[in-house]
Amino acid sequence: MKNPYEVLGLKNKASDQEIKLAFKKLAKKYHPDLHPDDKQAEARFKDISAAHEFLRDKDRRRRFDAGEIDASGAERHQQQYYRDFAGASQSGFHGGGSGFAGDEDLEDFLARAFGGMGSGMGSGMGGMGGRRSSGRAGMKAPGQDVNYTLRVSFLDAARGGVNTLQLPDGKTLKVTIPEGAEDRQTLRLKGQGMPGFGGGPAGDAYIELHVQPHAHFVRKDDNIHLEVPVTLKEAALGARIEVPTLTGPVSLAVPKGANTGTKLRLKDRGIRNRKTGQKGHLYVTLKVMLPEADEPELAAFLEGWKPRHEQNPRKEMLS
Repeated sequence: MKNPYEVLGLKNKASDQEIKLAFKKLAKKYHPDLHPDDKQAEARFKDISAAHEFLRDKDRRRRFDAGEIDASGAERHQQQYYRDFAGASQSGFHGGGSGFAGDEDLEDFLARAFGGMGSGMGSGMGGMGGRRSSGRAGMKAPGQDVNYTLRVSFLDAARGGVNTLQLPDGKTLKVTIPEGAEDRQTLRLKGQGMPGFGGGPAGDAYIELHVQPHAHFVRKDDNIHLEVPVTLKEAALGARIEVPTLTGPVSLAVPKGANTGTKLRLKDRGIRNRKTGQKGHLYVTLKVMLPEADEPELAAFLEGWKPRHEQNPRKEMLS
């Protein structure tokens, strides 16, 4: 991803308010609903949304501003100095998460640390060159850990799945999304970070999941909430209707005399709890919809209808 500030037309280290206003302005301008079938506008809107998502995370923005990570969330290479190796054992270096990119970097470090190995050192050094070569052979360093973010669809997070993460170098990484994954959950992929040196283990990859909102489902803990529109006839007389669930449509009984706000439960149709293995429920809230087109018969009926029980649904609001 490009510099998120530049995507939003801002200077680096812009304020929260500046980021918010820039996003709202650009999102309104390039929203796909305003540009149907315009692939460029759609791509621009995705870039704007990704940049805003990146900068909205204050910790990640702080690390980006400090140069610790790049716009993809990957760790930037940090220069190593001699003090980084203080306390390393003679048998090998076992650092805590960052090392040299390759043999050449380590060779340069050793050359600086020992003042060079030219012929001018003389035989009085007692074969320092030989000891240097032996020391290099025994040194080990673990690879650097890397951090990435991965946008995951609501259904993939709820049901589990496998996503492909595009790395900055063009390579890809298969990421298994566990069933019931949560927004901002971090997955650890052992050995998928930077390679180690001298036989040391590779670092790990840490993947932070960003679960995207769904058009209809809303997650609350392990339960799923869903608003379902029903016709006036279905609500008044009762009916069986199909409603969507995480695993496909199911039949639901609408009770006679249902009203907007009536809540029904579909047991065990929610998210599986990762600790207990039990599933949450799907809660369906009904929303009664009047006919979209003219219905003269219905209008005539209502005009001549005299309810047995007078009703004032706004009574509590006015008391």
